[in-house]
Amino acid sequence: MPTIGFIGGGNMAKSLIGGLITADIAATDITVAEPDNEQRQLLEQTWKINTCADNNVVLQCDIIILAVKPQLLKTVCEQLDSGNDKVKPGLFISIAAGVKSTDINRWLNNNDAGKYSAIVRCMPNTPSLLQCGAAGLFANEQVSEQQKKQAENIMQAVGLVIWVKHEEQLNAVTAVSGSGPAYFFLMMEAMQSAGETLGLSAEVAQKLVLQTALGAARMAIESDIPAAELRKKVTSAGGTTEQAILSFQSDHFQEIVQKALTAASNRSVSLAEELGAE
Repeated sequence: MPTIGFIGGGNMAKSLIGGLITADIAATDITVAEPDNEQRQLLEQTWKINTCADNNVVLQCDIIILAVKPQLLKTVCEQLDSGNDKVKPGLFISIAAGVKSTDINRWLNNNDAGKYSAIVRCMPNTPSLLQCGAAGLFANEQVSEQQKKQAENIMQAVGLVIWVKHEEQLNAVTAVSGSGPAYFFLMMEAMQSAGETLGLSAEVAQKLVLQTALGAARMAIESDIPAAELRKKVTSAGGTTEQAILSFQSDHFQEIVQKALTAASNRSVSLAEELGAE
């Protein structure tokens, strides 16, 4: 098994580490570079992994996961001594939203147009913290099939993995699954509020909404029937569900969703431009 180094020990890194440990990856094969001493101690105590304060230490690992905020990625990459022939990493995996692989490559190689690094960009989401995430992955031309499998195995430790052929498709992944949990939380919030208005207590409304969301998701996942057909199966003519669906449709629910996800995708594009600017 290749050794894995993390630069950054935040929530997403923790979720990945937890998933890897659960998948029987040896703690001794994982190293995290994290500037905060308390965070390092917590990581060591929780998983018995290796930690350090110097990012360049993890360059001795086979795979480096760049787990810092997008705004910090440029500085982190430029400060790495990745051009040193003595360092090991054959693959870099970035989980920083909105930063293009070409920019990451440029920063890693100090603007040397003749040097290229194997880079996989990953767009995970927050349910990865519970090992039920969804991640979109893109590999640049330098990534081998073996490295793609390694990246896939790492991300599968926390959920579903989908590869995209074109990097710009990650903007759609961001809009659908990266930001997606917040949309469902908003729907839950609205349904709970409506339930309270209709006479339920906050506690009862919350329990009913959360269990209904869980049940609907499981039905959709465990069935071969498309979501549209599942909806029709529980929408009896002249019934209560039909009235709610008709109300949604009269307010152009699908158009509202399309507009929202398009806005998220467009923002992903503009963030890439901003973060990649010199």
